[in-house]
Amino acid sequence: MTGNKFNEFVEIVKRLRKECPWDREQTNDSIKAATIEETYEVVEAIEKKNYDELRNELGDLLLHVVFHTIIASESNNFTIDDVIDSIREKLIRRHPHVFGEVKVSGAEEVKKNWEEIKLEEGRNSVLDGVPEMLPSLQRAHRLQEKAAKVGFDWEKKEDVWTKVIEEIEEMHEIEKIKNQKLSDKRDEELYNQLEDEIGDVFFALVNYARFLDVNPENALRRTNLKFIKRFGYVEEKIKSLGKKLSESNLKEMDFYWEESKKVI
Repeated sequence: MTGNKFNEFVEIVKRLRKECPWDREQTNDSIKAATIEETYEVVEAIEKKNYDELRNELGDLLLHVVFHTIIASESNNFTIDDVIDSIREKLIRRHPHVFGEVKVSGAEEVKKNWEEIKLEEGRNSVLDGVPEMLPSLQRAHRLQEKAAKVGFDWEKKEDVWTKVIEEIEEMHEIEKIKNQKLSDKRDEELYNQLEDEIGDVFFALVNYARFLDVNPENALRRTNLKFIKRFGYVEEKIKSLGKKLSESNLKEMDFYWEESKKVI
């Protein structure tokens, strides 16, 4: 039944591509931003644990997979069968402990073998395959994970924390030099150095989060959501006084901010 439903779905998308003026105009490039948006909507549904919404968002994402494939097939690049064959072969090839005779001791060895198999497939570096379009925080985490799988990693989390402090101090030193400059003209070299040092701080913090088994992208997303909710609380309180935020002051807003922490 599932196979029949999938084939029926593919035929519906093909018909839309032929008969709908909007669908007919689209290209892989024109819908790529929407594909990214749909992916984030899937993540949002997962975080909310809203399974009705997750079901719908996965459907939207499946639509994009099929639509991208149909567009590509029109130029004889590949078909939906090619897509399925590709992932099927990859899963079998990269799981020799399931489909072959390889023995593994646990999940960590599976991940290590996965990276080694990728290199055997023709990749030039362990770090290949981490998309440039990933959010930078998430990309840093994936790059570190991949390097760690082949042994390039810190031995103790205490050493990682020392590195975090070291990077913060280096950032602060550049900031002090920048502040000592009397000229109003922006010093491009100093600015670039400060940007580099701040980047190093983030990278070191991502490393520390990894040692704590915390995904930094998830952590920051939770904090962003918490900030939105708490700031919204402040806005509502100020509004209840018959005032606009611009008519308030930091002391008043901070009072409600602290109050929001008790309820959010």
